[in-house]
Amino acid sequence: MSGMSDKSPPARPKVSNGVIAVSCIAFVASMVGAAYASVPLYTLFCQVTGFGGTTRVAETAPSQVIDRTFEVRFDSNINPALPWKFEPEQRSVTVKAGEVKTVYYKITNLSSETTYAAAAYNVTPQETGAYFSKIQCFCFTNQKLGPGESQELPVVFFVDPAIDKADYLAGVHTITLSYTYYPAKPPVTPVAAAEPKTDNSSKPQL
Repeated sequence: MSGMSDKSPPARPKVSNGVIAVSCIAFVASMVGAAYASVPLYTLFCQVTGFGGTTRVAETAPSQVIDRTFEVRFDSNINPALPWKFEPEQRSVTVKAGEVKTVYYKITNLSSETTYAAAAYNVTPQETGAYFSKIQCFCFTNQKLGPGESQELPVVFFVDPAIDKADYLAGVHTITLSYTYYPAKPPVTPVAAAEPKTDNSSKPQL
């Protein structure tokens, strides 16, 4: 028909399969990096704020023990990507507020390779996180296990006596401390400095 153009609409530029593959790899790598970084960053934030039931860090024991008892239960979880076994040596203890208690968790590497992991943690009810303090904990540093290796890891904690002044927690008698281990990257090994080269060009010829 007259008046109609025979020109076809311009073709869209083709994106090569290589570009698509590289883009996908970059996206996945960024997500993996974010996953590794999120555990320590989130843990640091929660330690400072007590957000999400994260416990506090203490350097010394409280100055008093009061006559209010709690059953503290211990929970353990493993990310599916980590070939470890992880469990508390006892499922619960009874403590008074202000009493310092030590318990142990056991980890075992079930794989044939050396692996690294980091632990995230919280307590429930979440509101008790501001009153649950740890003096020593394996969650403060990443853990390394060789093939088939096992370790016993201590946790030294107390429930702050100040919890007795929190009226909204008056009905709380049980606190659950929960850990989840995630894969972690091995520490970066510094590149050894190259030895200086000896310049023999100026030596006299014999």
